[in-house]
Parts: sequence; structure tokens; C-alpha cells
Amino acid sequence: MSSSGTQIGLSGLAAYIPPYRVWLDDWCQWTGNSWPKIREVVGRSFRIRGPEQSVYTLAATAVMRLIEQYDVDPAKVRFLGLGTESSTDNSAGAIIVKGMVDRALIERGKPPIARSCEVPEFKHACLGGVYGMKGAIRHLALDGRGSQAIVVCADIAEYARGSSGEPTQGAGAVAMLLEENPKLAVVDLVNSGSASDYRVLDFRKPMLRFCGQDRSETHQVQDYPVFNGKYSTTCYIDETLHALADMFDKRRLDPRSYLESLKAVFMHRPYRKMPETGLAVSYLFALAKGSAEDRAELAAYCYEAGVEPEAVREEMESQPLVSALATPEHARNEVYPLSMAVYRVFRASRHYRRQILDKLALGSDTMLDLGNLYTAALPAWMAAGFEQALEEKSLAAGDEVLTLGYGSGDAAEVIPFVMAEGWRDACAKIGFANAMSLAVDLRREQYEALHDGRRVGSLGYVPRDEFVIERVGDADDRHFSDLGIEYYRYVDRAS
Repeated sequence: MSSSGTQIGLSGLAAYIPPYRVWLDDWCQWTGNSWPKIREVVGRSFRIRGPEQSVYTLAATAVMRLIEQYDVDPAKVRFLGLGTESSTDNSAGAIIVKGMVDRALIERGKPPIARSCEVPEFKHACLGGVYGMKGAIRHLALDGRGSQAIVVCADIAEYARGSSGEPTQGAGAVAMLLEENPKLAVVDLVNSGSASDYRVLDFRKPMLRFCGQDRSETHQVQDYPVFNGKYSTTCYIDETLHALADMFDKRRLDPRSYLESLKAVFMHRPYRKMPETGLAVSYLFALAKGSAEDRAELAAYCYEAGVEPEAVREEMESQPLVSALATPEHARNEVYPLSMAVYRVFRASRHYRRQILDKLALGSDTMLDLGNLYTAALPAWMAAGFEQALEEKSLAAGDEVLTLGYGSGDAAEVIPFVMAEGWRDACAKIGFANAMSLAVDLRREQYEALHDGRRVGSLGYVPRDEFVIERVGDADDRHFSDLGIEYYRYVDRAS
């Protein structure tokens, strides 16, 4: 809501997904990994950026698509936010995207984005886009009233070859159109929940990683994170629980009844199993705070797991210090060991599909082919889910949809979305399935060359209706320097 009581929210979504695809079945054959395990835990395939792409080309292409698909008047856009953890300029941020889009719009005979537009960049791991959306809504509620805002979430998730994170890679961008009287969904910030806590080494990107990189063959900066998989899962679960608890307290909700009432939940999704685990553990915690019948259901899972219900409830109320596990000796330990034992029993129960999988179902099959998009993972899932809901007629105006954004380090945001009256018309313009439809399947040598930043032969793809890197500056003298600065061009379909 704005200060005048006007509803503010989402009116459109548009995506750009790079065409270069790696099938995880193929990847398992190349690397000797287990395909059944990877399929169950991670997904089916992932995308990687091309040789002429960076986070800025991905983001700008998504913004251009949003403007075109929703017939946005660029002059009315007074806020353009970029949520990313893949930016390669430590000074400029969203202004790069604005400059690219402005130039392409002018070349096509259209007005540029408003000169008075704010251009912030938001960074907090995978949560930057959600923070950007919240910033845009606050802008629209105050000094930006009557205007429109665009927030684009764009990232390139890369992991070293041979690491446990390699199959969870991904790349892409999703742009969101925000305004008063939204056409797709109202964003209910008043009733949202937040949580944050410093976790030392969950998932970090210290700049020291860039020192000494060889960029002689391409402009690509390799952005492999420092991460600790088991500890990261623990952090995700704990921050999810705290953000939900904040929302439950704020709204005076019965956790079990509320989770039961939801038709759809969208969560940050680094890989297939993570949101399933996060929602399932949250459901078990909700049972512990519920009615006698709810506690009896939890007790049944406890007895099957061989643990005492009272001990599990005590653990759930213990508020453990997760950062105490941030040591080599303890990083693989469970902070909620009894609860996780109960979770494994619950996962095999008949209630698991109805309470967990069915609520995560919208768009989930599409997400198996995306990999991890970091900040773009949540809005991508929403875009895919809304399109599926439109096709299946499984949502209606007034339905509440719960979203959970998460960023390592750590922070989480639980935000309800309420479907607007005209959501079907707005949803019909998303075009997410179209964004996914173009794919170039990579052979092993092509994948490894692209991944490692080496020159690669013909990929059988000609860019069109998208931004590419034209060249990278290399001048560095007293009178003029553009060392490392990327120059872009928009490749029009007609060019």
C-alpha cells in the first residue's frame, strides 16, 4: 500500500535465458557422476552465458523485452533497479543497463527511459532482486507516486569444474514491472516477514579470487564462489524459519493453518531439493506450534524416526547459533539434528505430496531446466508458475501466493502476493516459455571452453533481438583510459 492507500505491486514479467544448454545426463557421462542422483536432487539441465554475454547484456535484454511485451512508455519509468551478485563494475550498476536500453530505444525511434530515473544496484547474494523490488515499491509509495518502476534480476552462476556446485550452474535475467493498481499481483509488504544474521562463510565472493586471472583469450571474468554445501543448506533452512516466524507473529497467524491454506509457494531455488527441504521443515515447525491434532501428527513422525516428540519440540524452540558451525570441524554438522531426522520420515509419508510438493508444483517442471539463476531464480519460478496457472486455471483473483527470497550471508524475505483482477491478461504477456524455447545443446568440448573462458568454435547461434558485447576497452594512458570497459550493441532481428 502507498501512503494514500493505493495498492502497489507487479504488472508484468519478462525474461532472457541464454540459449547455451548443458543436459545434466550428458554432464554426468562426461564427469562420472550419478545421473539418477543428479536428476533427483538438482534437475535436468542448465544454461550458461555465451562468449559475447555478461550480466549487463542479460539484464538489458530482459528489460527491452519487458518494455516491448507490456507496451511500457519508457518516459514513465522513474526507477530502474538491478539486483545481481555478478556485476563486474565496482562503480556503475543499473546505469549501465539504462544506457544500453536507452540507446536501443532511440535507435528504434522510441523515447528513452526518463532522465529523472533512479538507477540503484542491489547486492545481497540471491536476495538482491527482492530488496530491489521492495525499494521500488517504497519509491512508488512516496516520491515516485504515479510513475512506474522496473527491477531486473540478473545473474551468472558459475562453479569450478569438478566442484559439487558445478551441476547447479545457470544464467539468465528476469525483469519486473511495478506500479500502482497492479495488473498481475499486489505485493503485500505490510504483512511480509524478514530475517538476517551474519554467517561468516556460507557463500562468499571475496575479490581476492580475481587476482591473477588470465584474460588473454576472452573478456570473461570467472566468478567462482567460496561455498560450503552442507552448511549453506543449514543456513537456508534456519533463515527461512526465522523469516516465516516474523510474518506469522506480525499477522497473528496460526502457522499450520496458514501453510495449509496456500495454493502456491515460490521460494529461492538454487537446485531442486532446497525449496522442498525448506518448506517441509517449516511445516514440521508449524505442527509443533499447532493444535493437539497437529502435535499428534508431528509425534507420529517423531516415533517413526526413533526420537522423542518433546526433545524435538525443545530443539525447535532452542534458537541455536548457526554461525558456531562455521569452522572446518563443524561445517557439516546439523544445527537441528532431531528435526532433520523427523524430516526424512515426513518426506516418505503420504502427507508430503499434498503439503509440500503440490504447493511447489506450479512452474517446478520448467525450473528443472534452468539451473541456479541466483537473484533471478525466484522471479523466474514465479513467471513459469504464473504461466502454468493461466493454462490450468489453478489460481484466481484474490488468491494469496507466498514467496520466499533468500540470500546467503544470510537474509530472507517472506512476501505475500495477492493475485489481481486482471492477472490473466498480464500473465499472457510474460512469454517465459518462449524465452526458454530457443536452445543450443553443447558438446563437452564446447561447454568446457565456454565455461573456462577460452575461445570456442561455431556454436550454431546468431544473436537477435538481444544485447551483445561488441568489444572491451584496452586503452590505458594519461589522456584516455577505458581499460576493461565493455561496449555493447543491440542486435535487432532485422539487422
